[in-house]
Amino acid sequence: MADLDVGTTPGQWTRRRGDAVAFVAGLVVLGAGMIVVRDGNVPGWERDVFHAVNDLPDWLYPAAWPLQQLGVLVIGPIVALVAALTRRFRLALAALLATVAKLALEQVVKAMVTRERPGTSIGGDIETRGDVSIRGESFVSGHAVLAAALAGVVAPYLPGRWKVVPWVLVGLVMVGRVYVGAHNPLDVVCGAALGLAIASCINLLLGVPAGARKPKS
Repeated sequence: MADLDVGTTPGQWTRRRGDAVAFVAGLVVLGAGMIVVRDGNVPGWERDVFHAVNDLPDWLYPAAWPLQQLGVLVIGPIVALVAALTRRFRLALAALLATVAKLALEQVVKAMVTRERPGTSIGGDIETRGDVSIRGESFVSGHAVLAAALAGVVAPYLPGRWKVVPWVLVGLVMVGRVYVGAHNPLDVVCGAALGLAIASCINLLLGVPAGARKPKS
């Protein structure tokens, strides 16, 4: 692929073995989760985790609400637009591919496994915050899918310790979706696993910045 990114010269793109490992790991976690939820029920241990998060104080909601919105569909095009404006065209393409893949593969998973939102699969003894519905398909969490997919394609472009920031945001999206009562824990864990697999596949397809090379002595 021709070099289109400012500050990156030809030959500074790489395909990492770690992305291949992450792709397989994401699919393994997703597959294991699909087996657990295949009957549509919520295991006792997952209910306990749900309540531990969902029962957190209401005063956290003003902070949780904007954080969970980082997984809404429009974030993908926004990331692509910012990347294009900064002339990171390969990243812009990756963000758009991540968004399209999220839309398609989320539906594939839901066609294979169906589990309702906590208000139905757990029952009425939960806290629902904001405009969260108590009915509807819940596995997997589309917010978690997109957040993790975008984190996976953005992180390689960030310097040093900044690479961890997108993944911290993914964790906050996952916790936020359980906190507001929109999803059970495995919905967000497996959603993030699918997002990781999507990002890893895109990184293998397009390549990622190789980073600065050490000068020869």
